[in-house]
Amino acid sequence: MTGMAVAASGPPCRLIAGGLLVAALTAGAAPAELVVLEGGRVLKASAYRVEGSRAVIELPSGGLLEMPLLRIERVLDDEISEEPAPPAPAGFMAAFRDSDTVPSTPYGELIFAAARRHEVSPRLVAAMVRAESAFDPRAVSHKGAVGLLQLMPATARRFGLTSSERYRPEKNLEAGVRYLRLLLDRYEGELPLALAGYNAGETNVERYGGVPPFRETREYIRRIYDFLGLSGADAAVAGAAGR
Repeated sequence: MTGMAVAASGPPCRLIAGGLLVAALTAGAAPAELVVLEGGRVLKASAYRVEGSRAVIELPSGGLLEMPLLRIERVLDDEISEEPAPPAPAGFMAAFRDSDTVPSTPYGELIFAAARRHEVSPRLVAAMVRAESAFDPRAVSHKGAVGLLQLMPATARRFGLTSSERYRPEKNLEAGVRYLRLLLDRYEGELPLALAGYNAGETNVERYGGVPPFRETREYIRRIYDFLGLSGADAAVAGAAGR
């Protein structure tokens, strides 16, 4: 990824300036982040902040860019991992099975219902909810993602939700599980690729020809594996998983 700032079509964005705003924006922000816009274009940011329905991005050049939060699909820590990408665990089925039961977690019934509708393992969905929000439907990230499966406004809109509906557990789960099903289908059941797509976006999976090298994404996949009890699993690919 080049990190080059690229203009994109869509609602207007504007450059803003001011020392006080720069100082406020920089405080408490990550050292560097990658902002993925709708359509897959990428901005490299030295700081990022959400202000209501808009995002304010500090550019490495020192300028500030403001745009609607709906323009942004992902925000990732700009840190590359030297560790190998997590392999697909053998023996785990990402698809729903008749023997699956309701997870013994908060919102277990809703998780099970959404998983069954979209033919995805409820264990997998519950692990993702745990990793994304710790089962808090009011969870909000500094990136602008909210709810059980931490949906950005652009992702919510993609699956027919309003921004406020992201806080409703059943709506958030429905959209998030639909997205997971789409990713499993797109990547032919390859669990690491589906999880990478959920965290980093399909564009980055395609750009890198597999799990992107971002430390955040690779740690996210490993965390899901840990929650599923797969951290010590064989590295071989589970051929039919998710189909």
